[in-house]
Amino acid sequence: MSAFERYLTVWVLLCIAVGVTLGHLLPDVFHAVGAAEIARVNIPVAALIWLMIIPMLVKIDVRALKQVGGYWRGIGVTLFVNWAVKPFSMALLAWLFVGWLFRAFLPAGQIDSYIAGLIILAAAPCTAMVFVWSNLTRGEPLFTLSQVALNDTIMIVAFAPIVALLLGLSSITVPWDTLAISVGLYIVVPLVIAQVLRRRLTADGTTRALDAMLEKLQPLSLLALLATLVLLFGFQGGQIIAQPTIIALLAVPILIQVYLNSGLAYLLNRMAGERHCVAGPSALIGASNFFELAVAAAISLFGFQSGAALATVVGVLIEVPVMLSVVWIVNRTKGWYEAAPAVSRNAATERT
Repeated sequence: MSAFERYLTVWVLLCIAVGVTLGHLLPDVFHAVGAAEIARVNIPVAALIWLMIIPMLVKIDVRALKQVGGYWRGIGVTLFVNWAVKPFSMALLAWLFVGWLFRAFLPAGQIDSYIAGLIILAAAPCTAMVFVWSNLTRGEPLFTLSQVALNDTIMIVAFAPIVALLLGLSSITVPWDTLAISVGLYIVVPLVIAQVLRRRLTADGTTRALDAMLEKLQPLSLLALLATLVLLFGFQGGQIIAQPTIIALLAVPILIQVYLNSGLAYLLNRMAGERHCVAGPSALIGASNFFELAVAAAISLFGFQSGAALATVVGVLIEVPVMLSVVWIVNRTKGWYEAAPAVSRNAATERT
C-alpha cells in the first residue's frame, strides 16, 4: 500500500473541508457545475466515477461470469440484506430518530418528509460506487459485477412497490429516465469500454500490458474519488453551513443503517463460510445507496425544497466517508473473519 493510500482518511477529511469551503465561497461556480446534468445524473460526477470504476472493470473478463454461481452464499446474503432488511430497518430508524427522538429539534412541518426521504434513500442499492469499495477491500470483481447487475434488475420491479408500501402510498412515480441513464452511464458504457481495453491489452496472450496500465491508473482512480468528494460537498456547501444541525441529525439514522446492514451482511457471510473477498463487497453492497435515483425520486414526489430531498442529499454527503470507514473495518478484520470454522472448512473443501 502506497503512502497516499495509507493516509486516504486524511485526504478524505481535507477534501470534505475544501468542498464545503469552496461551495460556500463560490456558490455560483458549483451551481453551474451542478446544473450540468441529465435526469438528475450529474455529468462531471459521472465522468469522475468512470475514472474510478473503469480500472476495476478492466480486471474483469466477462467470459468468466459463468463461474459466479460459486458465490451463491454471498449472493443470497446480499439479496436478503438489500431487499428484506435494508428498506425496513431504515423505516424503523427514521421513525425512531426523526419521528420521535429528534422531533423537537426539527421543523415540525417537515418531519414526515424527512422520514420519506430516508426510506427512499434505503430502497435502492448502490451501483457504480460499489466497484470502488470492492476494489479497496480486494473484493472479487466477478461477484461485484454480477451482484450489481442482479440488484439493478430487481430494482426495476421492486423499488416502487417497497417505497409505496413503506410510505403508505397507493403508488409512486419512479424516475425511469434517471434509473436508465444511471445504469447506462455507470454500468453498461464503462463495462463495454473496459472490455475493449482488456481485449487489446491482452491480445498478446499475457497480462503484462494490462498490469502496467492498471498500475498507472490506480493513483488516478483515487484522485477521482477525492475530486468527487470535493464536488459533492461543494454542491451542498451552502446548505451544510446554513443548517448544520438538521443535516447532522438526519445523518444519524443513515450512519446507523450503514453499520447495521454492512455488519449483518458481513456476519451472515462469515456464518455461511463465504470467502472474505466476497463477504467484503457483499457487506458494502448491502449498506450503500443509489443516491442519484433517491434524490430524483424524492424531488419528483415531494419537490426540490422538500425535507425528503434534503434527507436524500444528506445520504449523498456521507456516502463516501462512511463507506470508506466500512472498507477499513473489513480490511482490518480479515484475520478474524477467516478464522471462522465455516470459512476455514469451505476453503479447505475448495482446495481439494
